[in-house]
Amino acid sequence: MNITPGKTLVLILLLVLLLAVGAVPLFADDAPAFRAGTSEPLRRPASAMSIPQALVLGIVEGVTEFLPVSSTGHLTVVQGLLGLWATPEEKDASDAYAICIQAGAILAVLLVSFGRIRAMVRGIFGQDRDGLRLFGNVVVAFIPAAVFGLLLEKTIKHYLYGVWPVAAAWLVGGLFILLVLVRVRRSGGAGLEGLTWRWALIIGCAQVLALWPGVSRSLVTIAAGMLLGLSVGAAVEFSFLLGLVTLGAATVYEALKLGSVIVRSFGWISPLLGLIAAAVSAFVAVRWMIEYLRTRSLAIFGWYRIAIAVAAGVLVLTGVI
Repeated sequence: MNITPGKTLVLILLLVLLLAVGAVPLFADDAPAFRAGTSEPLRRPASAMSIPQALVLGIVEGVTEFLPVSSTGHLTVVQGLLGLWATPEEKDASDAYAICIQAGAILAVLLVSFGRIRAMVRGIFGQDRDGLRLFGNVVVAFIPAAVFGLLLEKTIKHYLYGVWPVAAAWLVGGLFILLVLVRVRRSGGAGLEGLTWRWALIIGCAQVLALWPGVSRSLVTIAAGMLLGLSVGAAVEFSFLLGLVTLGAATVYEALKLGSVIVRSFGWISPLLGLIAAAVSAFVAVRWMIEYLRTRSLAIFGWYRIAIAVAAGVLVLTGVI
């Protein structure tokens, strides 16, 4: 068996994750506490998110974040299935955690795209002209989603964080892939070196559509790049790099705003383990996607989106969620 550095990293992270899960009971504070001046036990409120639930959310986030299937849509449905919306505060904490858990996926892409990121850093310091140009394009593409995200944040959370809006977005996105993207010429196309700031701005405007949960940030940015004339590989790579900035900003913003609510509702052990699970699964998913799209089309993601949209609708109509 050929053990590559990537496989080794995955195995190590999986081992750390399993050990962490197994070690949690060892560090749990089981000693009874008592109310001051009495012998009456003081009961601590249990976390509303168990470790298995956190691991499920982490794996779902990691696998779906950079695939064109919408991680937010999947997390919305899974949160409903896991019963993490018991109270308004838990709903707020759960929605915020669905954003903050993206930090795990960000870590995975930092490893996969390290060469490009290093080039951009060198460019910022005047040592790589192509890297500086790529960094500028990423910033230009990031601006539209940042502006509209701040302006529409409350409206989006109020009206679109639900199973029906997600299912509709899944269905439309699946049909778009099958009817449009699979017909785009796969061979040839420009590399990242051919990406202009105007193309970057168009891709950034397309990313605004992904503020609707279920649309998929990866789908719209990859689609825009391909339709503009980028090769599949270049469109996917730019989507990854743009995701680092977009997801990073959203994660920091949400953590600063609602981090205390997350800890108050769920504690810190379960969310942390979920983040580790997201990093491991995202690393595997991103590596798989890169290899898969070298020789195959996006059709599988279109069929998947249609199937999951139907499944989500059935779950709602039958009262499961």
